[in-house]
Amino acid sequence: MWCIPEASAEYVACMEDVLDQYERPYDAQYPQVCYDEGQKQLIEETRKGYPCKAGRKQRYDYEYKRKGVRNLNMLYEPLAGKRYVRITEQHTMIDFAESMKWLVDVLYPDAVLIIRIVLDNFGTHKPAALYEAFPPEEARRILKKLEFHFTPKHGSWLDMAEIELSAFSRSLKLHIPTPAILENEVRAITNERNETHAIIHWQFRTRDARIKLLHLYPSISA
Repeated sequence: MWCIPEASAEYVACMEDVLDQYERPYDAQYPQVCYDEGQKQLIEETRKGYPCKAGRKQRYDYEYKRKGVRNLNMLYEPLAGKRYVRITEQHTMIDFAESMKWLVDVLYPDAVLIIRIVLDNFGTHKPAALYEAFPPEEARRILKKLEFHFTPKHGSWLDMAEIELSAFSRSLKLHIPTPAILENEVRAITNERNETHAIIHWQFRTRDARIKLLHLYPSISA
């Protein structure tokens, strides 16, 4: 259930900072990326079903075997219509740090300046995570390429990667039994959405927030 936040200067400060990022023009040397994480339960069928008729949704037996969980690390560049997904077994500071290194060294090695990254304020999403995972020199090198912009508490809806992850997850098969099959499914969906440049048409701006979410702004008496 979505929690309605109370009026808070901290909330609106983080919200307007994120909204400012979404108004910046595209710059390949200064890419803007949104990051979020989701989970996918691996499920194996215990009974073999029959093929469904054309035009009908696939049905599954209520009995199944759980085969573990995998974490989907979504990196989405709104202005380019590109997304990249890294699959991990866990959801730790080390995994977050590895995703940031992947972002800097593999996905955007040609970013000359800074990579602006919008993400929620989950406990593992800290610059300190890089120091947990790498020697100080390596951690500093990676962090010098990143500029974090955190959504406010109860404000993860401001992270476009959350929206992309939701759309992405709906394309995944309901029952996926093995990590290998999950990787193939994720790769296929990623390639398809990237080839069609599927984008999120973000329309909500700071001026809209100051009208529609006025109740979140602290009242100031003259």
